[in-house]
Amino acid sequence: MLRLKKKFVFYAKAFLLLLILWFCGFLILKYFTKDLPDIRKLEQYTPPIITHLFDRNGKEFGQFFVERRTLIPISEIPVNLQNAVLAIEDVNFFKHWGIYPKRILKAIFVNIKEGRIAQGASTITQQLAKVMFLTYERTFARKIREVILAFQLEKKYSKQEILQFYLNQIYFGHGCYGIASASRFYFNKDVKDLNLAECALLAGLPKAPNKYSPLNSLKKAYRRRQLVLSRMLEEDMIDEKQYIEANSTPIIIIPKSERKEVASYFKEYIRQYLEKKYGYNAIYKAGLNVYTTLDLDMQIAAEEALEEHLRKFDEEKIEKYEKGELKDKELFTVEYDEEGNASITPYIEGSLLAMEVETGEILAMVGGRDFSKSQFNCAVQAKRQPGSAFKLFTYTAAIDNGYTVVSKLKDEPVAFFQEGIKWRLLSRTTDLSDLDPEFILHIPPEKIWIPSNYEGDYRGEMLLVDALTYSRNLCAVDLILKITPQLVVEYARRMGIKEELLPIPSLTLGACEVTLLEMTRAFGIIANEGVMLEPYAILKIEDASGNILEVNSPQPRKCLSSQTAYIMNWLLQNVAERGTGWYTKYLGRARAGKTGTTNNFTDAWFIGFTPDIVCGVWTGYRENISLGKRKSGAVMAVPIWTKFMKKAHENIPPRDFHAPTGINFVPINSKTGKRALPDDPDAVLMPFISGTEPTEY
Repeated sequence: MLRLKKKFVFYAKAFLLLLILWFCGFLILKYFTKDLPDIRKLEQYTPPIITHLFDRNGKEFGQFFVERRTLIPISEIPVNLQNAVLAIEDVNFFKHWGIYPKRILKAIFVNIKEGRIAQGASTITQQLAKVMFLTYERTFARKIREVILAFQLEKKYSKQEILQFYLNQIYFGHGCYGIASASRFYFNKDVKDLNLAECALLAGLPKAPNKYSPLNSLKKAYRRRQLVLSRMLEEDMIDEKQYIEANSTPIIIIPKSERKEVASYFKEYIRQYLEKKYGYNAIYKAGLNVYTTLDLDMQIAAEEALEEHLRKFDEEKIEKYEKGELKDKELFTVEYDEEGNASITPYIEGSLLAMEVETGEILAMVGGRDFSKSQFNCAVQAKRQPGSAFKLFTYTAAIDNGYTVVSKLKDEPVAFFQEGIKWRLLSRTTDLSDLDPEFILHIPPEKIWIPSNYEGDYRGEMLLVDALTYSRNLCAVDLILKITPQLVVEYARRMGIKEELLPIPSLTLGACEVTLLEMTRAFGIIANEGVMLEPYAILKIEDASGNILEVNSPQPRKCLSSQTAYIMNWLLQNVAERGTGWYTKYLGRARAGKTGTTNNFTDAWFIGFTPDIVCGVWTGYRENISLGKRKSGAVMAVPIWTKFMKKAHENIPPRDFHAPTGINFVPINSKTGKRALPDDPDAVLMPFISGTEPTEY
């Protein structure tokens, strides 16, 4: 009886102990699960997905992201990559039920000994729970919650689903989340194209991405990859031959120094448009696919052409600085790096904008030389004086209002004085010798304007074609006085110039501020038979599911007659053939354009076109410092334009400009501007709008 009583007491105590333990466990479980996230959110979870930018040929050239991430199904992930991850992270993944007790006991022993969380024992399921639902704090409480979530994940999802979630979420360094983004970043490959060596390298990164990244330490990357391959060999995931071959494969990664961003200014131009229209979240979290008008090959050619020419200019400046030959030396600073390479501050800037003539699609955009130093886009934001390039509007207005290629213009001295807001003719001399000295004394010097030619000489009466070909400033001044500055303002507005324009004589020489985009668009009108096309940069936009959000197409607007446009085209061809744009002959095909140089050589331009592409180039200092004596548009901008256009036209068949109906070509004596006799050695075929041909021989 006593024995039976003792046995009862023992079982009662044991039951009570179990009840207490169960109750304590219940309280602990309740405590740690009270704010536990719902794992079903994993299925609805939409991570910030990358917005991809593509050029006109489908080549990806840029991304917008908070996290560099692309989601892919497990079926697209190579078995070698799955095995590599399991071998190094959780070899018993397919055997356990969310946690691995043996590893946990070992970790507990080490952590008790160290008095802190010194060693982890997380399975892939636990790591997924931590990444998706918990913080990274190293506490026992967080570990318990992680274990509970791991149980729930294992109960809810299959092993393949868990592995897929994990590989799409884990961090691989350098802003790359998920295996697809890591594969593209490190190897520029789709995941399905990775070889065994590449799979092993990527599998070794998640434990410590910065430590094992081949961009940070190639030596550590090799060691980590070898460890992954050794584990795979031990688990019979690969054989000896595969191990040796993969282990001896060199790691080929593009160095950080060579990971230069392409089309940085164009990408920012796109980003601003997207943010304004769709908002921040759409750009950085919705995974848009943006198909742009950019031609990546042309963009690279544009950046190279601009940088090559301007770098040489800076090098020449540095050489003069070091020799003490730089006149404005106090404006510049030359510094040397550890290897003795010199750099000058400020450095010369430049921009280039190229568009397709018949559509207005932007093919290339360079807004500056270094986006990391300045995000200000000189191609679309900078307002600079265009110099003689603005003569386009004066001559277009004249041709559209009765003037012809043989109209007579005066290349003679002239002086003006400012009376209120208007400028009036003061003298037909440059020294004002024909005026009363007493009268001159009462005129402040800043109210007198004496225009001059680039060469400083005068040629008397000239034909209009020659005046524009050789960019004679005084002829342009004579012409704007004849047709009135107000008319020139009207034509500039009609041709897309939106900046402030004052109806004054100096307007014809570029005494205003414009953008490169505006000037390039205006020259495109001449190339496109009088039709203006709004420049645009996006062909279409799709959301992450492939739904089309936006489609764009050309927006033509007729603003000049085809006949006027052709006469201007022909005149600008003369500039490119035998005038200030003569260097463009190295393009080796039909072309037209106009240089522009401002006072004191602070801005140098060339805007020109072929039948296919219109391109504008500007060079200068952001600080409005002089480029130097005789650093004109012909010297600074034309070579850049020519180099770029030559590369841009490599796959475009040569074409000529064709006259529209209503244009008659007449033999003209190039000296007198009158009709030429049949045996005239100075005869040149010149175009005229029907009815405006000269009648006198």
